[in-house]
Amino acid sequence: MPNSNTSSEQWSAQTKLAIIAETYSMTEHELSQYCREKGLFPEQIKAWRNECMQGFMTTKEQELEAKKQAKADKMEIKALKKELRFKEKALAETAALLVLRKKLRAFYGEEPEDD
Repeated sequence: MPNSNTSSEQWSAQTKLAIIAETYSMTEHELSQYCREKGLFPEQIKAWRNECMQGFMTTKEQELEAKKQAKADKMEIKALKKELRFKEKALAETAALLVLRKKLRAFYGEEPEDD
């Protein structure tokens, strides 16, 4: 394992592969303990494992995986856009209600109108 001065993202592929091999059969608890001892995060090791597995995929499998990811990304974008539209409408409605409330109060003399 490299010294503590280098970040784990700068480690060599061989070092990362050795860590993947060392932690492959560990339970979540054991992996967490290992990571605490080595100054790593379980997510890093999982990401390295995924990168390693992608290296073993054929081109066809990689294309299929990319298409699947693109489809998932499109669905997420669509859902986020829908949520954004909903929130924009809610914000516009709230702003309109605040303006109407202010005008109503000004009409009844409760507070001066600022226009």
